[in-house]
Amino acid sequence: MARILLAEDDGSMREFLAKALDRAGHEVHAVADGAEGLDVLGDTPGAYDLLLTDIVMPGVDGIELARRAAEVDPGLKIMFITGFAAVALNAGSAAPKDAKVLSKPFHLRDLVDEVARVMAA
Repeated sequence: MARILLAEDDGSMREFLAKALDRAGHEVHAVADGAEGLDVLGDTPGAYDLLLTDIVMPGVDGIELARRAAEVDPGLKIMFITGFAAVALNAGSAAPKDAKVLSKPFHLRDLVDEVARVMAA
């Protein structure tokens, strides 16, 4: 399936999402924040199919992570998970235009299904 870089600052949510995606057959590398995500992407460009990131994180937020990840790997698909989608992804945001958004709260099945759709696109 997909090689996913998951950036989520909430530890229990990160673990929960990683396990669900792993059970769905994906290879998941989970990081605690955007800065760690940038380090991983810089060390292994082209190693991931999908960046799955929360938007609101301390330090490097998900939008900045996605923007810089798209520069490093233009073929990387990007998906945001957030409870603040309407505010954070406004017309002036620097988020990649083709990024998908899954708003919290969501069911794990919805996450797995949306990842499958993004990867098939």
